[in-house]
Amino acid sequence: MKKSFKFIDLFSGIGGFHQTMTNLGGKCVFASEIDPHCIEVYKKNYGIDSWHDITQVDAKDIPQHDVLCGGFPCQSFSKAGKQLGINEARGTLFFDIARILEYHHTKYIVLENVRNLVSHDNGNTWKTIQEILHNLGYRLTKKPLILSPHQFGVPQLRERVYILGKYEPENVDTPLEVKLPKLKTKGENSIYSILEEDIGSNLSEYENKVLTMWDDFYQGIKETVIGYPVWADYFTKKSDSSMPDWKKEFIKKNHNLYLNNKDFIDSWLKKYSNLKGIIPTHHKFEWQAGANINSVFEGLIQFRPSGVRVKVPDVFPALVAIVQTPIIGKYRRRISLRECARLQSFPDSFILDSDLHAAYKQFGNSVNVKVLSAISSALFLE
Repeated sequence: MKKSFKFIDLFSGIGGFHQTMTNLGGKCVFASEIDPHCIEVYKKNYGIDSWHDITQVDAKDIPQHDVLCGGFPCQSFSKAGKQLGINEARGTLFFDIARILEYHHTKYIVLENVRNLVSHDNGNTWKTIQEILHNLGYRLTKKPLILSPHQFGVPQLRERVYILGKYEPENVDTPLEVKLPKLKTKGENSIYSILEEDIGSNLSEYENKVLTMWDDFYQGIKETVIGYPVWADYFTKKSDSSMPDWKKEFIKKNHNLYLNNKDFIDSWLKKYSNLKGIIPTHHKFEWQAGANINSVFEGLIQFRPSGVRVKVPDVFPALVAIVQTPIIGKYRRRISLRECARLQSFPDSFILDSDLHAAYKQFGNSVNVKVLSAISSALFLE
């Protein structure tokens, strides 16, 4: 790849691909997006109007470019066709990628999608995409890359599928070989690497009470590793024959936990008025930190439908479910919007959406800049 190149940014969102490609020396010559919030943020940060519905744009009206980027939605394809030409993708947004490639013969493609793209529609979706791209003259990696930011030192567990391609019709059956840096494990990460300086607690009085209650519980029981959900409602209550076997087993384990810690648990329940005023969901506690930490307030916490979950503070869960925004136990606060940006490897200079909910959603939907930078660099060197 030449030092300076041109790229187009399809389904551009807030510009994760834009960040990547400009960092590598690229210039954006076209971007398309239909979400008004994303369009506004894109223009503020890059000075480009991305308001284009790609389904309505003629391929010939798109400027010449060296790289096509896109995080396209995953949709089912028709199973009726046999030749797997680009019409097989008609009715899906991948069709728009395919028709642009057919017209421009773009040198490189970098696409991103959700983890289950490979198994989606019993594998038909990936098979169709692969065959269409091959028929258009693109070499691909033998399998799509499945990567997560934590493997590149960004503490977020978020597996995504990346499709890399190079236009070489005469060599289309030779798989691409891209050399990635050594990938890291979860344990080689720490959530504290992306945190802002302490910005104060933002938990409610109720949330603090629930976390303190369960921390008291963990500190008081004899067990340090709990390999099953704790259900306070079933310390003494027995199972009945109508329950599924898995629930009976959990209830048995909770009853044994109670018997092994009876004096303490009785006093704990009394201290917290038999959990009066605590909503039923929070009567459940999931300790998923093994013996790696010693307190709820050393962990990464989520209030989930399954209960209060505590994990080792190595990686954050994927930024998708805003209602379950992780809590940093050490600081007794939720992750900030700027920290969400860092988890997607956006620079601190990035201008955020003024609508807080929209901004969280945007980063939840964004591609990770550091992952893209690594794989794009490797592709361009192939």
